[in-house]
Amino acid sequence: MTTKQNLYGLTLNQLKEVVNELGLPKFTASQIADWLYRKHVVSIDEMTNLSIKARQLLDEKYFVGLIAPSQVQASKDGTKKYLYPTSQAGKFIEAAYIPDKNRGTLCVSSQIGCKMGCLFCMTGKQGFQGNLTAGEIVNQIQSLPEFEKLTNIVYMGMGEPLDNVDAVLNSLEILTAPWGYGWSPKRITVSTIGIIPAMLTFLEKSKAHLAVSLHTPFDEERRNLMPIQNVYPISKVISEIKKWDMGKQRRVSFEYIMFKGVNDTPKHVKEMVRLLSGIRCRINLIRFHPIPDTVLEGTPDEDIIAFQNALKARGMTVTIRASRGEDIFAACGMLSTKALVKKSEELDY
Repeated sequence: MTTKQNLYGLTLNQLKEVVNELGLPKFTASQIADWLYRKHVVSIDEMTNLSIKARQLLDEKYFVGLIAPSQVQASKDGTKKYLYPTSQAGKFIEAAYIPDKNRGTLCVSSQIGCKMGCLFCMTGKQGFQGNLTAGEIVNQIQSLPEFEKLTNIVYMGMGEPLDNVDAVLNSLEILTAPWGYGWSPKRITVSTIGIIPAMLTFLEKSKAHLAVSLHTPFDEERRNLMPIQNVYPISKVISEIKKWDMGKQRRVSFEYIMFKGVNDTPKHVKEMVRLLSGIRCRINLIRFHPIPDTVLEGTPDEDIIAFQNALKARGMTVTIRASRGEDIFAACGMLSTKALVKKSEELDY
């Protein structure tokens, strides 16, 4: 028995391969893309401008493949965390919807777990369990109950987006292409801890904004927090970014989770200014959401504000990201870890 494959998540070129394989007219690929990404159908039968024969041929090998979230947690501040099952049985990912006045931002996942092992990350404690397909990435957006309210998307959920660069690029193409959702890439930000080859591929093939997880400007400290520093030192990551012409429309930001007594001193301010000199960028200071079994503590608010002011005094553009959803497993990976543990216990039982 042949297992049917998802149509949802295929790019226009991939859909052209599908219709060619089935012996259908070339224009059928554009029709399918229109039904999937503009009209948001959930079944092949709804693609009514395709012939009955074409729909039958498609239905033999394919299905649309949208997946609704299996669980939601709502915060008192309006933030919602959605849990999605994946194509791998018993594995879950999560997406966080963050409403803020006239903006609706969705934080999407790109992998099941993560192999990067950052000391402060709950997802990393799950280990790496698999890459998401482009369809599973975009499904988090299309299947969101608040889909119509979305204004921005950030690839800052579970996983390292550029460790799954092909699927991420395909998902970005679907989101921004005229045959897809037609979003402006200025509405999308992709985060990375600094995988240089994939970062350069992303910069070349997409116009979405880039966010780099910095967290400390000092090599040894960063190595203790983020093992990737052993492979791609932050100085080399910054050097590559400085070579790239971002233009006026593209933004680079640096994410900086603040840890008490670790990366929040005047020497860190001085070194960050030196390191980022010459880059038109924004620094986002982030409160640390505690996770189980960590020695790290968050920097107190008054010290975060003082750190921000010190950077601003040296000419840097700095914001303090508002903490959201602290009452609903706010740290990335907490909800899916809970679901993973529950599933494991059920299987053991």
